[in-house]
Amino acid sequence: MAARTLSPATAFGVGALGIAVFSAMDAVMKGLSLDIGAYNALLWRSFAAIVIAAVPYLIGRPAMPERTAMRLHLIRGVVSAVMAILFFWGLARVPMAQAIALAFIAPLIALFLAAVILKERIGRASVVASAIAFAGVLAILAGQARAELGHEAFLGAIAVLGSAVCYAFNIILMRAQSLVAGPVEVAFWQNVTVAVCLALPAPWFAAVPALHHAPMLVLAAALATASLLLLSWAYAHGPASYLAPTEYTAFIWASLFGWTVFGETLSPWTVAGAALIVTGCVIAARSRPQIEETPA
Repeated sequence: MAARTLSPATAFGVGALGIAVFSAMDAVMKGLSLDIGAYNALLWRSFAAIVIAAVPYLIGRPAMPERTAMRLHLIRGVVSAVMAILFFWGLARVPMAQAIALAFIAPLIALFLAAVILKERIGRASVVASAIAFAGVLAILAGQARAELGHEAFLGAIAVLGSAVCYAFNIILMRAQSLVAGPVEVAFWQNVTVAVCLALPAPWFAAVPALHHAPMLVLAAALATASLLLLSWAYAHGPASYLAPTEYTAFIWASLFGWTVFGETLSPWTVAGAALIVTGCVIAARSRPQIEETPA
């Protein structure tokens, strides 16, 4: 394939769009997790996602992925399965905005993992942007600390933090994976691997959901696949250390969906934190990192 260099802002914009679509999926999955449980919501969404992702993948009559690519598909799929179970179990127990705020530790970890694992140079703008955005996260958590949290909410917060650690590694895997496989291949094999992992304990935990849940399960699968395609494309055309701050835009969407769908209100602390997060993202988007040529 011919190599070309794209504008860093293009990769950043596509990555931000992928996060917006992913946040919409979070809202759908929170509703499903409350209704049928996080495990069953993920299990049946994964089966639907395989069908959706298989259409564009099989149309191209692909060959089996090479060993390096398949290894990354399997590793990321396993990490994603653990990450998703922890996150959606926690999301069912805490407000969306709080869950996303706690999850923001992931891109900060990923920023430095990118330097260690991928040997990427961390630009000053990326560090400053992440520091400002993290200050916004601290403001949000300070506001949350003023509210009384029950035992279930505490356990949910711990689960979300565990998921964030998995997601930090996932961000790095996303970058490495996107350099050896196209977005359609990534989406298909990740959905297959996640579904297989979730299906292993199915004899003990699976339950067939009621028919009226089917449309939302399909919607969640479609949104998850679309987000995966967008993020895979973005990480194929930009360094992980540069794109990591796009994760912070998820807070804006989580606040919006939490308010409109679940009636979750925003405190002044949350608004102040969001302002800092947006500031950090603007700084990151306006920076101009040196990006090597990448495959189309």
